[in-house]
Amino acid sequence: MIQIIDFGSSKTSSIASVVDEYMECEIIHYAEYGGPTTETLGIIFSGAPVLITEIDMSEYISSFSWIKETEIPILGICFGHQLIGLIYGANPSKQREDRDLQTIEFIMDHPLITGLAHEVEMLEDHFENISIPPGFDHLATSDTCINEGMVHKTKALFGVQFHPEVSGNVGSTLISNFIRLCD
Repeated sequence: MIQIIDFGSSKTSSIASVVDEYMECEIIHYAEYGGPTTETLGIIFSGAPVLITEIDMSEYISSFSWIKETEIPILGICFGHQLIGLIYGANPSKQREDRDLQTIEFIMDHPLITGLAHEVEMLEDHFENISIPPGFDHLATSDTCINEGMVHKTKALFGVQFHPEVSGNVGSTLISNFIRLCD
């Protein structure tokens, strides 16, 4: 089972729709999340209508710092990507608003992007980003955001700034690759 942690994104149901094509999933509101169960094969952190540069993120960071200890694969999308980065020491910053399709360039090979072209279009919905935190490799970039994707060097932790759940077949491919990494 894939657990989808809902941080309030309007796109969370789209994550579930894509995941459900490949594996059973459940959506759990972040404030009610008790942690992975024995049935949890992977976890996806959704986006959120939250500006990480304008709120105190310490509650989120302390509530989800267990990700440093778990061996369960985790994919962070948008806010989820930013949260993973902040837990590992990334620096947040503002950028210009980006709420459209963007060309994403993959700058390294990784099983998360198997079957995708070197450049793909994905939908964006943000105007903040994070630096690459210590212990992570830089996976993807775009003209508007340097850290479009990152992967932990030794753990199954992945983050993408864009929204694969609403980016058609290329987004579905990325999510299905994540699910394969959970088996």
